[in-house]
Order: sequence, then structure tokens, then C-alpha cells
Amino acid sequence: MCGTCGCSEESGGTRITMLREDDEADHGHPHPHPHGHPHPHTGVQPDVAVETVTIEQRVLAKNDLLAERNRTWMTERGVVAVNMMSSPGAGKTTLLERTITDLAGRRPVAVVEGDQETRLDADRIGRTGCAVVQVNTGAGCHLDAEMMRDALTALSPAQGSLLMVENVGNLVCPALFDLGERAKAVIISVTEGTDKPLKYPYMFAAADLILINKADLLPYVDFDVEQCTRHARSVNPDVRVLTVSATTGEGLTHWYDWLAAQR
Repeated sequence: MCGTCGCSEESGGTRITMLREDDEADHGHPHPHPHGHPHPHTGVQPDVAVETVTIEQRVLAKNDLLAERNRTWMTERGVVAVNMMSSPGAGKTTLLERTITDLAGRRPVAVVEGDQETRLDADRIGRTGCAVVQVNTGAGCHLDAEMMRDALTALSPAQGSLLMVENVGNLVCPALFDLGERAKAVIISVTEGTDKPLKYPYMFAAADLILINKADLLPYVDFDVEQCTRHARSVNPDVRVLTVSATTGEGLTHWYDWLAAQR
């Protein structure tokens, strides 16, 4: 069990896979390394709660140190990273595909794809012609700064790049782990509950931007954009909220303007 977020890690460590244009099969090239999380013993013991807190503090302190190194590395190269977080199925990958296509020629874009298994999303991104690296976390439920460092080494983004990081689909743990990114964008779809910001306050409190995606489905679902926005601002008063559709392109100009301002 992960001492910080409770995720099981028994199935193995992280794999970093760099996709290239001539890749037709999964060549593998695994790069296993420990997830970095301790595995405290379970059971009823008087000191369990205290020890768990101590372990969490140590894990996060190590992560924050590595994140600052990542941030320095990227700043020196003019690379701007945006950490994209959401629950599964909110439309992150579709939004990335559309964004890469629409921004072609304006600014170099590279992508770090985070998933527990497969490189399906990285293959989708790779078909746009964008440089992409896949990070498979095994049973891990988030990317961390060490994984980000390894991804940066494999990807080597160009000077002045916009680096889009698609985190593992999860509205809890990714909010805790700084990757060294410039900004955090949280995507929620209208097929989810209006009350998501109240149920997962730490994620929405950490966001610099909230994208309410799949706006084209609003006529067919019970979702209140204004109420969701009020909920989000109850935990993060200054957060910017945009309503978009990665399918139809609705609202994406404002998303691109926001990205352009991240320098």
C-alpha cells in the first residue's frame, strides 16, 4: 500500500516508453524503478497513525525536492509544463489531440502520457506527429516528480516547448504530487456530477484552470454549469472556469489563449 494515498503497488514499477514515428510495435524498452512509496505494515498498532503521517511527509518532501529540480531544468530551457488531471473518461486525450492539431505551427508541443498500463493514448497522440513519451505506473494511481524526471530525460522537449502532461485518471492522488509543472488544469465532463468539486475539494483547490468538457452533450444530461462553477469557487475562489467541447471546438479559443499566457 502506498503510504501517501493508499494505492496498492504490488504489480510492479514504472515503465517509460518513448514513441517514435517509425514505431509499429511495442518495442518495450522497460525502465523499471521503484515507485518511491513506502509500504507500511497494516494492523492495529498504537503508533500506526503517527508513523503513516511521518512516511507521508517524507514521501512528499522527497517528491517536492525532485519537482523543484524538474522546474529548474524546464525553466532554463523555456519549457512550460501543464499538468492535466481528471477522472477517467473526462476527455483529456481527445482534448490533447485537438489542441495539438489546432496549435500546429504556433509553438512546439510535446506530451507525457500517464496510465497504469498500455500505450493506447500515447499511440493516439503519436499519430498527430507530436513527440510523446508513455509512462506506465503499474498499480500506481498518479505520476510523481521522479517519473516526470525520467520522462523529461526520454523526451528531451525542444527549447520553448509547451509540455502537456496527461496524468493518470484520478481526482485524488495527482493533486498531492508536484511534478515541476507551471500550471494545473483539471478537466471535468458534463457526464459527471455537478458536485464533483465538493466531493474532491483538494483536486479543485489545486487547479489553476477548470475545463468543463463535452459541452455539446449539455442538452442531453443533467448538469448545471453555473452550479458546478459555484462549487469550484467555493473551494478555490480565484480559479478560472471554461466550458468547452473537444469534439465540436466550442470554447477552445479561450483554452488556447490561456495556454499561450503560460510562459
